[in-house]
Order: sequence, then structure tokens, then C-alpha cells
Amino acid sequence: MTLQSNNSHEKNISSFKNELALLGAEAKKASRELMKFGSTARNNALLYGSKALLDDQALILEANALDLEAAKVAGQPSTVIDRLRLDEERIAKMAVAMRDIAGLTDPLGEIVGGWTRPNGLKVKKVRVPLGVIGIVYENRPNVTSDAAALCLKSGNAVMLRGSAGAINSNIAIEKSLKSGLEKAGLPLGSITLIKDTTREGVVDFVQLDKIIDCIIPRGGPGLVSMIKEHASVPYVIDGDGNCHVYVDRSCDLEMAINIVVNAKTSRPSVCNAMETLLLHQDIAKEFLSLADSRLAGVELRGDKKSQAVLSRIKAADESDYEKEFLDLIMAVKVVDDIDEAIDHINKYSTGHSEAIVTSDYRLAKRFIDEVDAAAVLVNASTRFIDGGELGLGAEIGISTQKLHARGPMGVAELTSVKFVVEGDGQIRL
Repeated sequence: MTLQSNNSHEKNISSFKNELALLGAEAKKASRELMKFGSTARNNALLYGSKALLDDQALILEANALDLEAAKVAGQPSTVIDRLRLDEERIAKMAVAMRDIAGLTDPLGEIVGGWTRPNGLKVKKVRVPLGVIGIVYENRPNVTSDAAALCLKSGNAVMLRGSAGAINSNIAIEKSLKSGLEKAGLPLGSITLIKDTTREGVVDFVQLDKIIDCIIPRGGPGLVSMIKEHASVPYVIDGDGNCHVYVDRSCDLEMAINIVVNAKTSRPSVCNAMETLLLHQDIAKEFLSLADSRLAGVELRGDKKSQAVLSRIKAADESDYEKEFLDLIMAVKVVDDIDEAIDHINKYSTGHSEAIVTSDYRLAKRFIDEVDAAAVLVNASTRFIDGGELGLGAEIGISTQKLHARGPMGVAELTSVKFVVEGDGQIRL
């Protein structure tokens, strides 16, 4: 019995590898064919796809209901279920994002640099697609449409590998997107959903180095570690969001409270939610007294100074300052000054998004210059570090790396450059 089971498993693995190779070949072919189409055809595919999401809404919600039920049966936490859930409003936002992306300036062909050499050679650096982009992501089905739209806008084919938990939703969304491709006359291989959701399948996927030009993982530490261990394809890490807000003594207290409440509670399950509040010692008592009622649903874990101010704050240990809670839990620390705040952030930050609330321009400038993160904010919620909110239409991820792309990755970050050199007969001496 065991032998038959193992043989069956090996056959399934072999079958998947063959299917993956075929899908990869189609994606590679599509990426080359896309170069023949102009921006109008790509934009039309996005607009048709956007309309299809709305037309197919009932089917998408039906598929999503299956995923939600499976998640509940499996005992998944509320934060996972929130990321997974679709409703009419979220589907409408997915459709709007696709239309917004279609309306962005086409990045392809943009001359990002140019000069003329003494011998008359004209040198240009021109934006071109990366080729085939692989996205590995967990639970959030809106990533399926966002990622596909951004890749198509930037002239790339995309291979999407979502999680088992969202497979029904992703299949339904892919169907709508492919109808957009078909109506626009673009190759169907431009958008490909990988339906195998096994761990072995992920490993095979991230080793398609002859097919995929860049892997972008969107998920938790386990997924990112797997990518780092197994990928033979170059990758850009969409990292954790251990985000901080530092409230300086010079702040407008009402503004500071509004920012903190929004950054923590508006949607705690996402990577740009605030996880740690840093308070200048001179305003800690007043801030916590005023903000407590508006943070009533948030579990607070803090240092001894913050506990002395507010009795409901539980004792925090170092691990609480390291965590991305993705929940209604917040770490609190009272600091002596901006120096201690910056030191704390640079020690514990994952390099995502960090904010200061202050009316002192000099301190704001120091914070901007000295905090090492993909995004820094002055007098604004960390929740704004999002592709759509920053005018990118949407984002394929928020890179916490420092090479190629950093911060929200829009269409420009999904391109590379090609050197174009024009001469009139020059030869090298």
C-alpha cells in the first residue's frame, strides 16, 4: 500500500513538472509576443478585464465563499480570513485598480538617460520589460488582479502561484482576466495561474530559471525563507512590516492620536499597519490618557515607563518589539528623545515604513535622513505606503531590499533598461 502511494505521489510530481514546463513555455512565448503590441492593446486588455471582474462578481464571490468556509473549518485566525475575504466593495476596488493602472503612463520606451560621446556615438538607456515575472503569494486574492495588471501594463508576462487557501477565488479571477486578454487580442499565456499549491510545487516554480526572469514573493517569513533557500531565479523580497510611529513632544496631540489610531486600527492585518508606538517622555502621560479610549480594542504591551502611565498596558519583552503582529496588538515604548527613537527603529525595523509626528522641521529632517527604511512619513499614517495611495495605481509588493527596487513596486519597478547605441560608422581604435 505504501509503495503504491509513493509511486502515485511521484507520478503527480512528474505530471506537475511537465505541466509547469508547458505553462512556462507559453508564458515565455507570450512575453516575446507582447513586444509586438503597443500600449493601447495592453490597456484595452486591462479595461476589458476590469469590466469582467464586475460582470463575473457573483461567480467570484461564490468561489471565495468556498475558500472562506475551508479557512474557518481549518481554524484559521481572523487576520487570515480578513485577507482572504472578498465582497462587492473589494471586487469594485480591484476593478478600479485595473482601470487606474490602464491610465498610467506607459513606462516602456522611456529614455531614462542619454548622452553623446566625443566620437559622436549617441548612447541612450531605455526602459524595457523584465520578461516573465513569477509571483508567489498567500491568501489575498486581490493580488491576482493587481499583479497581473501591473505586469501586463509594463509589458511582462506573469505566472501567478497563489496559496491553497485562495485557490477557488484565484481561479475565478484568472478566468475574468483571461477574457480581457482574449477580447484585446493578446496572447492568453500573458497571465498564467499555477493551480498546484503543494510545497514541492513552489520549489519547482522558483527554479524555472530558464523561464522566469524575476520572482516576487508576497507572504510571511516562512514563504520568504523558502524562496531564499530554494530559488535559482533572481528575486525581490516583499518583506515584513514592523512599522513604527514616533510621537515627538512638539507634536499636535490631536493629530498624533488620529494618526496612531488610523495606523494601528484601520486594517491591522496588512503590512503597512503600525506595530510599535514610540512616545517622547514629555508627552507620554497626556497622549496615553487621551488616546486610551480610542485604542480600547487594542491590546497594549509596553515598557515600565508606559505601564506606569496606563495600568492596562501589559509588560512587553524584547520579542514584542520585534514582531509584526498583524492584529489588534501594539507595542509601546517611552523614549527620552529622538535619538533613542531612531536607535530603536533602526534596531527593530524591517525597513518597511516609519513615521514621525512633530511640528519641529529640524527633527523631521533628522528622522528622514537617519531612519533606514523604504519609506518614511512626516505627520501621516503608515497606511499610506501603498501603491494605489501613492499614485502608482496598485503595487506588486513593497520591497524592503535596496537593490533594483525599494518601497511600493509599480510599473516602473517591473522594467529593466536596455542600452541603445547609435553611430554613423564609428569603429573602436
